[in-house]
Amino acid sequence: MGNHHNEHLNKITIGGLIVTLGIIYGDIGTSPLYVLKEIVGNEPINADLVKGAISAIFWTLTLQTTFKYVILTLQADNKGEGGIFSLYTLVKRCKYKWLLVPAIIGGCALLADGIITPPISVASAVEGLRMIYPNIKTVPIVIGILVGLFAIQRFGTKFVGRAFGPLMFIWFGMLGTLGISNLVTDWGILSALNPYYTYKLLSTHHEGILILGAVFLCTTGAEALYSDLGHCGKKNIRISWIFVKIMLVLNYMGQGAWLIAHEGKTLADLGGKYGNPFFLIMPQGFLILGIIIATVAAIIASQALISGSFTLINEAIRLNLWPKVRVKYPSELKGQLYIPSINTLLLLGCIAVVLYFRESSNMSAAYGLAIVLCMLMTTILLNFYLHLKRYNPIFIVCVITLYAIVELSFFYANLSKFSHGGWITLLIAGSLMLVMAIWFFAKKIRQRYIDVVRLDDYKQFLIDLSRDESIPKYATHLVYLTSVNDNALIEQKIIHSILQRRPKKADIYWFVHVDVVDEPYRMEYKVNHIAEDDIIRVDFKLGFRVDPKINLMFRKVVEDLVANKEVDITSRYESLQRNNISGDFKFVVVEKYLSYDNDLPFLEKIILEAYSILKRLSLTEAKAFGLDNSSVKVEKFPMIFKTPKTINNLKRII
Repeated sequence: MGNHHNEHLNKITIGGLIVTLGIIYGDIGTSPLYVLKEIVGNEPINADLVKGAISAIFWTLTLQTTFKYVILTLQADNKGEGGIFSLYTLVKRCKYKWLLVPAIIGGCALLADGIITPPISVASAVEGLRMIYPNIKTVPIVIGILVGLFAIQRFGTKFVGRAFGPLMFIWFGMLGTLGISNLVTDWGILSALNPYYTYKLLSTHHEGILILGAVFLCTTGAEALYSDLGHCGKKNIRISWIFVKIMLVLNYMGQGAWLIAHEGKTLADLGGKYGNPFFLIMPQGFLILGIIIATVAAIIASQALISGSFTLINEAIRLNLWPKVRVKYPSELKGQLYIPSINTLLLLGCIAVVLYFRESSNMSAAYGLAIVLCMLMTTILLNFYLHLKRYNPIFIVCVITLYAIVELSFFYANLSKFSHGGWITLLIAGSLMLVMAIWFFAKKIRQRYIDVVRLDDYKQFLIDLSRDESIPKYATHLVYLTSVNDNALIEQKIIHSILQRRPKKADIYWFVHVDVVDEPYRMEYKVNHIAEDDIIRVDFKLGFRVDPKINLMFRKVVEDLVANKEVDITSRYESLQRNNISGDFKFVVVEKYLSYDNDLPFLEKIILEAYSILKRLSLTEAKAFGLDNSSVKVEKFPMIFKTPKTINNLKRII
């Protein structure tokens, strides 16, 4: 499956390039809607500021998006999958446990930015209507569009890409055409390609480096581009980026030429209260159509962050960093996925942002701070990846130093937005980090106190129980899920369930273990016959992007074993055996709950209590592993991590 998937991703076709436009470039592709508007603001237009801003935008797109992400970071693909968690799985072999910290911070920051990107993109486009209808109420329109966008996510990114791709092609074509039509009036703006103007802007302008906070908005979609690698493939992304970057640069140049031609005036003088250079460069007769196309593109702009969020959460689940939630695969391609709970969470967050800020200009204050934090975390992990791949040490030092300086500068510039709304995205990111931290540390605490026994010590007990005629048979085949990696060990709770809670006689006892591996689409299994015809263990090795439908996978394993004559699943009831009827299979899932009989440190107790709440909100073990409810028995087992002190002062009275 993995080879087929990679072959699909490495194949360049016109259709693949169009789909890539629809999925990958919505966010970064709609940045011309608001970047120069935020840079110029309400001040009179200044030619030096405009030229310096265009220069900074061009070199940001070149250094940040083109070189760091499209050329360098896309190299760090995990069997065709991208994103900060995929990058983490590639570098965690370094044995530095702290690398999980930047992975969690970066992942949560990108998710938080996914809540601000749709509102600002859609609001920026819809507010263009105010140039024609100054009193129109845009908030209900924006919310209605967002609801519609999130509603179609259930059909998958393949459907979305096919539907949105041609529209984005029209959008980028419009960007380039508008840019050229204004660029021809002042070719002098091309001098802004000289990085000297960026230096001049930063060193001489009274706000200096703070302007980078608005410039940074031109590249905010770069991190989502990497996260969506698995949906489109690096070759499709790299080829289509050439077209996208040319169109973006042409449009920024066109806006810059137009602004310089109106030096000394304000945007309000030229376009009223809601003047925006993006719409002001349009011919008057084209304005309404331009607003419609921009609105459609802004709807699509949210797609990169939405599909990237699905990818991140799916990988976080497999890495035991997020509660198990329902993951759906709307198409045959595993790169296409949909997570209903995250879709709902993002939608509610977007609506809250729209209702709180109401105007796109207000939203821009909250935009960018979280994503630059994510980029910094990617740079940290990228450093270790380059070392693992044995890149030239001088090259590594130069690259990492360059991006540390650039991204720390952007981070400093965006910090000025903190009190104006940036705190909201950091609050969202912090809340997501808290969930991941609780889930991760609770798992560590549980593993530390897990009670395991040697299977050999109980092997004969299970064999004797299987052949004990005095006990009614519980099932022909009894299947337990075990979390212990070692074949020689088994959880005490499973032995307790079989022997002590109610003796469960079965012809064959099966122990099934699922090991999630770093390769995204690996699907393998290994069988160990612990006791011939009585005890069998099956170990699955599944990639972190594989849907663990254990019910179906286990059935396939049994079919293979029967075909190889390694096991006989015919019922051992005489009447059924004579007619060659297969025996029944019963799955037992032992779910653990936090016992009151614990004497734990305060912090560990708080973590486990919070974990228990999250556990109740997530999928059950049976549903998470795709087990058929009709053949599953769920048992509750108390988690006793540390027994409290013995009660010695209890006395009997007569």
